[in-house]
Amino acid sequence: MIRNTFSILNGIGEKLERRLWRNGILTWDDFINASDLDFISPDKKKLFDYNLFIASRHLVDGNSGYFRNVLRRREHWRLFDVFKGDAVCLDIETNGFMPGNGGYPTVVGLYDGFDYRCFIKGENLTAENLMQELSGYKYLITFFGSVFDVPFLERSLGVKFGIPHFDICFGARRLGLNGGLKKLETLFGIERDEAIKGMNGYDAVLLWRQAKKGSTEALQLLVMYNKEDTVNLMDIARNVYEQLRASTGIQEYLQ
Repeated sequence: MIRNTFSILNGIGEKLERRLWRNGILTWDDFINASDLDFISPDKKKLFDYNLFIASRHLVDGNSGYFRNVLRRREHWRLFDVFKGDAVCLDIETNGFMPGNGGYPTVVGLYDGFDYRCFIKGENLTAENLMQELSGYKYLITFFGSVFDVPFLERSLGVKFGIPHFDICFGARRLGLNGGLKKLETLFGIERDEAIKGMNGYDAVLLWRQAKKGSTEALQLLVMYNKEDTVNLMDIARNVYEQLRASTGIQEYLQ
Protein backbone atom coordinates (compact mmCIF):
# COMPACT_ATOMS: atom_id res chain seq x y z
CA MET A 1 0.00 0.00 0.00
CA ILE A 2 2.82 2.41 0.73
CA ARG A 3 3.85 2.45 -2.94
CA ASN A 4 0.34 3.65 -3.81
CA THR A 5 0.46 6.33 -1.12
CA PHE A 6 0.92 9.96 -2.12
CA SER A 7 -0.09 11.45 1.22
CA ILE A 8 3.58 11.32 2.22
CA LEU A 9 3.86 14.46 0.09
CA ASN A 10 3.18 17.78 1.80
CA GLY A 11 -0.01 19.16 0.27
CA ILE A 12 -1.52 15.90 -0.93
CA GLY A 13 -4.40 14.48 1.09
CA GLU A 14 -6.75 11.58 0.53
CA LYS A 15 -8.94 13.41 -2.00
CA LEU A 16 -6.04 14.37 -4.24
CA GLU A 17 -4.57 10.91 -3.78
CA ARG A 18 -7.80 9.36 -5.13
CA ARG A 19 -7.76 11.82 -8.01
CA LEU A 20 -4.29 10.62 -8.91
CA TRP A 21 -5.51 7.02 -8.83
CA ARG A 22 -8.48 7.89 -11.06
CA ASN A 23 -6.03 9.37 -13.55
CA GLY A 24 -3.99 6.17 -13.66
CA ILE A 25 -1.25 7.41 -11.33
CA LEU A 26 -1.16 4.39 -9.03
CA THR A 27 2.46 4.19 -7.92
CA TRP A 28 5.37 6.50 -7.21
CA ASP A 29 6.95 5.49 -10.53
CA ASP A 30 3.72 6.38 -12.36
CA PHE A 31 3.85 9.84 -10.80
CA ILE A 32 7.51 10.44 -11.59
CA ASN A 33 7.08 9.23 -15.18
CA ALA A 34 3.97 11.34 -15.83
CA SER A 35 5.02 14.21 -18.07
CA ASP A 36 2.13 16.50 -17.21
CA LEU A 37 -0.52 16.64 -14.48
CA ASP A 38 -2.85 19.58 -15.08
CA PHE A 39 -3.95 19.74 -11.42
CA ILE A 40 -0.38 19.97 -10.06
CA SER A 41 1.89 22.88 -10.97
CA PRO A 42 5.20 22.10 -12.74
CA ASP A 43 7.22 23.43 -9.80
CA LYS A 44 5.33 21.26 -7.32
CA LYS A 45 5.56 18.30 -9.66
CA LYS A 46 9.33 18.63 -9.76
CA LEU A 47 9.55 18.82 -5.95
CA PHE A 48 7.18 15.87 -5.55
CA ASP A 49 9.21 13.84 -8.07
CA TYR A 50 12.32 14.41 -6.00
CA ASN A 51 10.59 13.54 -2.71
CA LEU A 52 9.17 10.34 -4.17
CA PHE A 53 12.58 9.37 -5.51
CA ILE A 54 14.06 9.82 -2.03
CA ALA A 55 11.20 7.85 -0.46
CA SER A 56 11.74 5.05 -2.96
CA ARG A 57 15.42 4.82 -2.05
CA HIS A 58 14.60 4.64 1.66
CA LEU A 59 12.04 1.93 0.98
CA VAL A 60 14.54 -0.13 -1.00
CA ASP A 61 17.03 0.29 1.84
CA GLY A 62 14.43 -0.82 4.39
CA ASN A 63 14.71 2.44 6.31
CA SER A 64 11.35 2.48 8.09
CA GLY A 65 12.40 5.37 10.34
CA TYR A 66 12.23 7.72 7.37
CA PHE A 67 8.52 7.00 6.93
CA ARG A 68 7.84 7.50 10.62
CA ASN A 69 8.60 11.16 10.03
CA VAL A 70 7.09 11.82 6.57
CA LEU A 71 3.89 9.80 6.99
CA ARG A 72 1.16 11.03 9.30
CA ARG A 73 0.89 8.75 12.33
CA ARG A 74 -2.69 7.76 11.53
CA GLU A 75 -1.40 6.46 8.18
CA HIS A 76 1.41 4.27 9.54
CA TRP A 77 -0.85 1.27 8.88
CA ARG A 78 0.02 1.66 5.18
CA LEU A 79 3.51 0.34 5.93
CA PHE A 80 2.30 -2.99 7.34
CA ASP A 81 2.57 -5.06 4.17
CA VAL A 82 6.15 -3.95 3.49
CA PHE A 83 7.51 -4.12 7.04
CA LYS A 84 5.45 -6.94 8.58
CA GLY A 85 8.46 -9.25 8.31
CA ASP A 86 10.43 -6.84 10.50
CA ALA A 87 7.55 -5.97 12.83
CA VAL A 88 7.21 -6.55 16.54
CA CYS A 89 3.98 -6.67 18.53
CA LEU A 90 4.21 -5.18 22.01
CA ASP A 91 1.94 -5.35 25.04
CA ILE A 92 2.62 -4.50 28.67
CA GLU A 93 1.15 -5.28 32.06
CA THR A 94 1.55 -2.91 35.01
CA ASN A 95 1.07 -2.78 38.76
CA GLY A 96 -2.03 -0.64 38.32
CA PHE A 97 -0.49 2.78 38.88
CA MET A 98 0.82 5.40 36.50
CA PRO A 99 4.48 6.46 36.29
CA GLY A 100 5.10 9.21 38.81
CA ASN A 101 2.60 7.65 41.21
CA GLY A 102 4.45 4.42 41.87
CA GLY A 103 3.58 2.81 38.57
CA TYR A 104 5.90 0.42 36.76
CA PRO A 105 5.62 -2.27 34.08
CA THR A 106 5.45 -5.78 35.48
CA VAL A 107 5.57 -7.75 32.23
CA VAL A 108 6.47 -6.66 28.71
CA GLY A 109 5.71 -9.04 25.88
CA LEU A 110 7.20 -8.93 22.38
CA TYR A 111 6.15 -11.08 19.40
CA ASP A 112 7.56 -10.98 15.87
CA GLY A 113 5.30 -13.51 14.20
CA PHE A 114 7.50 -16.43 15.22
CA ASP A 115 8.74 -16.05 18.79
CA TYR A 116 7.24 -14.57 21.94
CA ARG A 117 9.69 -13.04 24.40
CA CYS A 118 8.75 -12.01 27.91
CA PHE A 119 10.46 -9.45 30.14
CA ILE A 120 9.51 -9.64 33.81
CA LYS A 121 10.06 -7.08 36.57
CA GLY A 122 12.87 -8.22 38.85
CA GLU A 123 14.18 -10.78 36.36
CA ASN A 124 15.11 -9.42 32.94
CA LEU A 125 12.97 -6.31 32.50
CA THR A 126 15.36 -3.38 32.10
CA ALA A 127 15.52 -0.45 29.71
CA GLU A 128 18.76 -1.81 28.27
CA ASN A 129 17.32 -5.26 27.57
CA LEU A 130 14.19 -3.84 25.99
CA MET A 131 16.00 -1.33 23.79
CA GLN A 132 18.47 -3.96 22.65
CA GLU A 133 15.61 -6.28 21.68
CA LEU A 134 13.59 -3.54 19.99
CA SER A 135 16.62 -2.39 17.99
CA GLY A 136 16.23 -5.41 15.73
CA TYR A 137 12.81 -4.32 14.45
CA LYS A 138 11.54 -1.73 11.99
CA TYR A 139 7.82 -1.57 12.74
CA LEU A 140 5.78 -1.52 15.96
CA ILE A 141 2.29 -2.98 16.41
CA THR A 142 0.17 -2.36 19.51
CA PHE A 143 -3.41 -2.02 20.64
CA PHE A 144 -3.95 1.44 22.18
CA GLY A 145 -0.19 1.54 22.64
CA SER A 146 0.23 5.07 21.35
CA VAL A 147 -1.83 6.24 24.32
CA PHE A 148 -0.80 3.76 27.00
CA ASP A 149 2.00 1.22 26.44
CA VAL A 150 4.52 3.41 24.63
CA PRO A 151 4.19 6.53 26.85
CA PHE A 152 4.23 4.28 29.93
CA LEU A 153 7.52 2.66 28.92
CA GLU A 154 9.00 6.01 27.91
CA ARG A 155 8.13 7.59 31.26
CA SER A 156 8.91 4.66 33.54
CA LEU A 157 12.00 3.20 31.87
CA GLY A 158 13.15 5.84 29.40
CA VAL A 159 12.70 3.45 26.48
CA LYS A 160 12.69 5.24 23.11
CA PHE A 161 10.80 4.20 19.99
CA GLY A 162 12.07 5.46 16.65
CA ILE A 163 10.07 3.27 14.27
CA PRO A 164 6.62 3.59 12.65
CA HIS A 165 3.76 2.51 14.88
CA PHE A 166 0.57 0.77 13.76
CA ASP A 167 -1.87 1.22 16.64
CA ILE A 168 -4.63 -1.16 15.58
CA CYS A 169 -7.06 0.30 18.10
CA PHE A 170 -7.36 3.50 16.08
CA GLY A 171 -7.13 1.69 12.75
CA ALA A 172 -10.12 -0.42 13.80
CA ARG A 173 -12.05 2.66 14.94
CA ARG A 174 -11.66 4.17 11.47
CA LEU A 175 -13.46 1.09 10.19
CA GLY A 176 -16.24 1.45 12.76
CA LEU A 177 -14.89 -1.49 14.77
CA ASN A 178 -15.11 -0.07 18.27
CA GLY A 179 -14.37 -1.85 21.52
CA GLY A 180 -11.38 -3.44 23.14
CA LEU A 181 -8.88 -6.04 22.07
CA LYS A 182 -11.02 -8.96 23.27
CA LYS A 183 -13.94 -7.77 21.13
CA LEU A 184 -11.74 -7.70 18.03
CA GLU A 185 -10.43 -11.17 18.84
CA THR A 186 -14.00 -12.46 18.89
CA LEU A 187 -14.82 -10.63 15.68
CA PHE A 188 -11.88 -12.21 13.87
CA GLY A 189 -12.42 -15.67 15.36
CA ILE A 190 -9.36 -15.70 17.62
CA GLU A 191 -9.72 -18.03 20.60
CA ARG A 192 -8.00 -17.66 23.97
CA ASP A 193 -6.68 -20.39 26.23
CA GLU A 194 -9.36 -21.53 28.68
CA ALA A 195 -7.08 -20.79 31.64
CA ILE A 196 -7.16 -17.05 30.97
CA LYS A 197 -10.39 -16.60 29.02
CA GLY A 198 -12.34 -13.68 30.45
CA MET A 199 -9.37 -12.12 32.22
CA ASN A 200 -8.74 -8.38 31.93
CA GLY A 201 -6.13 -5.83 32.87
CA TYR A 202 -7.28 -5.61 36.48
CA ASP A 203 -6.90 -9.36 36.82
CA ALA A 204 -3.33 -8.94 35.59
CA VAL A 205 -2.69 -6.44 38.39
CA LEU A 206 -4.06 -8.89 40.96
CA LEU A 207 -1.94 -11.72 39.54
CA TRP A 208 1.17 -9.57 39.90
CA ARG A 209 0.35 -8.90 43.56
CA GLN A 210 0.06 -12.64 44.13
CA ALA A 211 3.29 -13.28 42.22
CA LYS A 212 5.13 -10.78 44.45
CA LYS A 213 4.06 -12.87 47.40
CA GLY A 214 5.71 -15.90 45.86
CA SER A 215 2.98 -17.52 43.77
CA THR A 216 4.62 -19.12 40.75
CA GLU A 217 1.18 -20.14 39.45
CA ALA A 218 0.04 -16.50 39.45
CA LEU A 219 3.16 -15.44 37.57
CA GLN A 220 2.67 -18.20 35.00
CA LEU A 221 -0.94 -17.09 34.44
CA LEU A 222 0.17 -13.46 34.14
CA VAL A 223 2.74 -14.38 31.49
CA MET A 224 0.18 -16.52 29.66
CA TYR A 225 -2.28 -13.61 29.68
CA ASN A 226 0.35 -11.25 28.32
CA LYS A 227 1.37 -13.76 25.68
CA GLU A 228 -2.20 -14.00 24.36
CA ASP A 229 -2.50 -10.19 24.34
CA THR A 230 0.76 -9.86 22.44
CA VAL A 231 0.64 -12.76 19.99
CA ASN A 232 -2.95 -12.08 18.91
CA LEU A 233 -1.98 -8.58 17.79
CA MET A 234 -0.36 -9.89 14.61
CA ASP A 235 -3.48 -11.57 13.23
CA ILE A 236 -5.64 -8.61 14.19
CA ALA A 237 -3.20 -6.20 12.53
CA ARG A 238 -3.33 -8.26 9.35
CA ASN A 239 -7.13 -8.19 9.30
CA VAL A 240 -7.37 -4.48 10.12
CA TYR A 241 -4.74 -3.65 7.49
CA GLU A 242 -6.65 -5.51 4.78
CA GLN A 243 -9.88 -3.73 5.66
CA LEU A 244 -8.20 -0.32 5.83
CA ARG A 245 -6.62 -0.94 2.44
CA ALA A 246 -9.98 -1.91 0.98
CA SER A 247 -11.55 1.23 2.47
CA THR A 248 -9.23 3.46 0.41
CA GLY A 249 -10.70 2.11 -2.85
CA ILE A 250 -7.28 1.44 -4.36
CA GLN A 251 -8.22 -2.05 -5.48
CA GLU A 252 -10.79 -0.63 -7.89
CA TYR A 253 -8.02 1.09 -9.83
CA LEU A 254 -5.56 -1.81 -9.73
CA GLN A 255 -7.94 -4.19 -11.54
